[in-house]
Amino acid sequence: MEMRLNSNRSDVSCYVTVEPEDHIYKLQTFDTTDRTFHSGNELLAWVKKNWEPVQFQNPSEYQQLLHAVAEELKNGND
Repeated sequence: MEMRLNSNRSDVSCYVTVEPEDHIYKLQTFDTTDRTFHSGNELLAWVKKNWEPVQFQNPSEYQQLLHAVAEELKNGND
C-alpha cells in the first residue's frame, strides 16, 4: 500500500508505504525526510504523534491513511 498526501506546509507531497509481506514501513515527510520503521505499528504511532489532519490539503485523507495502514497491518498480520 502506498499513499500520497498533499501538504499545506510544502509543495512536496508526503508519501507512506506499508508492505507487511516485505517488511517495508516507510514515509517521506513534509521536508522530504525519509523515515523507516521496524513495524507498521511503529509507523502508525509516529504518524499519530507527528501529523494532524489540518496539515493536509484534504484533511480527510489523513483519516483514510490511518484506516488504510490499520487494514494493511491487519491483513499482513503485523
